[in-house]
Amino acid sequence: QVQLVESGGGLVQPGGSLRLSCAASRSIFSFNAMGWYRQAPGKERELVAARFFGGSTKYADSVKGRFTISRDNAKNTMYLQMNSLKPEDTAVYYCKGDDSGRAYWGQGTQVTVSS
Repeated sequence: QVQLVESGGGLVQPGGSLRLSCAASRSIFSFNAMGWYRQAPGKERELVAARFFGGSTKYADSVKGRFTISRDNAKNTMYLQMNSLKPEDTAVYYCKGDDSGRAYWGQGTQVTVSS
């Protein structure tokens, strides 16, 4: 069992930046994959970015070149650096970890991009 806790959300103006963190209650070294998802009001949850055990990454087309996913195994933490934020990035952001066939979700953190 592992708990994931997101932080770093908030209100930011268009063009601004935020860094989200996802802290795990135990080692994430063995996780097959970790990722960030988001869900805007009235929309389905969608994949934003994922990082796999071998180091490869995957991004949604809408965030390529603006968002960067990373993980620090020593700190049991995953990050999402978000630059050049747009109003359409407004959503609740969730982190997810996949470990030995089990999926773990955090509780989400709100990101609001507005002037």
